[in-house]
Amino acid sequence: MVIQKTNSAIMTYKLSSICRKCSIIAIFLLLLQVSHAQNFNKVNDWLVDNLQSLGGRAVLVIYKDGKIIYNHAENNMSRKQKMIGKFIAKKKGLDKNEGTQDFNSTTRELIASSSKWLTAALVMTFVEEGNLSLEDSVGKFLPVMTANGKGGIKIWQCLSHLTGIKAPPLKEGVKEITSAASMDDAIEKIAQLPMEGEPGKAFHYSNVGLQIAAAVVEKISGLDFKTAFSERIAYRCNMLNTDWGDGNVPLAAGGARSTAEDYIKFLTMILNEGIYDDNLILSKNNIVEMQKNRVPADATIAYSPAEAGSWGYGFGEWIMDGATSEIRSNAVSSPGLFGSFPWVDNNKKYAAFLMTFNIKSRGRNEKYRELKKLVDEEIGN
Repeated sequence: MVIQKTNSAIMTYKLSSICRKCSIIAIFLLLLQVSHAQNFNKVNDWLVDNLQSLGGRAVLVIYKDGKIIYNHAENNMSRKQKMIGKFIAKKKGLDKNEGTQDFNSTTRELIASSSKWLTAALVMTFVEEGNLSLEDSVGKFLPVMTANGKGGIKIWQCLSHLTGIKAPPLKEGVKEITSAASMDDAIEKIAQLPMEGEPGKAFHYSNVGLQIAAAVVEKISGLDFKTAFSERIAYRCNMLNTDWGDGNVPLAAGGARSTAEDYIKFLTMILNEGIYDDNLILSKNNIVEMQKNRVPADATIAYSPAEAGSWGYGFGEWIMDGATSEIRSNAVSSPGLFGSFPWVDNNKKYAAFLMTFNIKSRGRNEKYRELKKLVDEEIGN
């Protein structure tokens, strides 16, 4: 009898010991998995290796599963980059040292065409409410467009660079908009531009379409564009450090200033299908509509930036895969002239934003693809 109890005790002890060992192994494997998921060594190396071509300053923030899983900055400007930075800062009326300050996730900088995504989302809030239809003609709100033979252009065509209007060169176009006394004056100048193709059939990446859409926002809301954006997007997504500068007329397609910390909040709203912090900004349906390729296969490509490669275009954002007008894209982006690169991956369920400031665009598309591939690998399935 004693022997039976002893054997039973021994067996219990052995089972307990085995369970403890299994638990230790399981915990070790879990920690190993977490450590691996948060490693990002290859991404760190990529930032260091490419820093000079990124302008000497870069910050990358990645969001997944309800939290920021990566927030890292690299700063090592060359002497030439510092000189250029000081020159640009002085030209913008800032202290020259602001052009060489290290980047971090709270650094506010011009994000150029990354602004297009913000403007398109703002326009879609009015579609959400039923105050605007994507099939509405701009002449319904802007008589000056009708007076110049352009009233039939649709809202969706404005959001996809398919207005058919021949935009002026970048610098000239920016100056004409930002130097205008009012939004109405800016639209009058756009209305007088020549046509280069049929609306919906000619793609020309420019400031024109989104500026028209911004003017429509002002007409239907009774608010200036900056206030409408602040109330409908910035405030509701807690983007307290994002604005459109101090000029009379904001450049809707490229004039926003933001931080990596702010912009990633906007991207989380897009990733979470229109919801930010339990606030419904846009419905899933309208997020999906933004992420379909609107450029027809037979469209005339009047101008598309080299850094976009062969990507398609939705509403304010590039389509990074082969999605059509009927299928939602798996990955979308809206890179800026100065190298900032935001993207959302719907398959792997994460969002990321790379902020830089560098006007050299050679090889950017390849670098964007390299970086996204590395992040995809770290994220896993």
